[in-house]
Amino acid sequence: MKILHVDASSKFHQWSNSRALGRYFFEQLEQQGTDIEIDYLDVTEEVQPHISAEFVQATYTPEDQRTGRMREVLADSDALCKRVLEADALVCAMPMYNWTIPSTFKTFIDNIVRTNITYDLHADGTTSGNLGDKKVLFITTRGADLGEGSPYAAMDSMTPVLRNAFLFMGVQNPWFVDAQPLQFSDEAARDAGLAKARTELDAISCEWAESVAVTA
Repeated sequence: MKILHVDASSKFHQWSNSRALGRYFFEQLEQQGTDIEIDYLDVTEEVQPHISAEFVQATYTPEDQRTGRMREVLADSDALCKRVLEADALVCAMPMYNWTIPSTFKTFIDNIVRTNITYDLHADGTTSGNLGDKKVLFITTRGADLGEGSPYAAMDSMTPVLRNAFLFMGVQNPWFVDAQPLQFSDEAARDAGLAKARTELDAISCEWAESVAVTA
């Protein structure tokens, strides 16, 4: 199984809960005996370019009509899309920043939502996604508890952004593991939130390992 592992925390590795949980998930997969190949991307170090007017013009120009400059503008995005399409699964780990995803992960999304690559635009104006064959896991960390019943639940803009962006590209049922509350909590609540996340990751690692064994 080839997995594109994306980290998006701005914290140093030893201080980042989302990075630690991502590493934990891969450790569990390996303990299950799953044969995995990891393609690692840290979007805080390999920052994707923001969408520009040139990018928009180039991406909506038919490939056989693109100029040399257009191909240059799209080169980084083309390479990133290739990595996504070649992966069997994506594991994306990130903290919540100001109620939503980190801006670095937003530029990642902007660079992989590509017409006739990760989704198809049909003559009647409808679209269909091309990532439906991929497993996608989002590991998120939140300072406060934004779960159901929390007074902050309605402020979770992270989950719908991730779900809708990847649904557009064909991912129907991504996995979500949300570690919360962490920063704005006492030590007991923080430890409980991390323990619950690890338990959920244990279950998902077993599920993925079993699916790989069945198809092997």
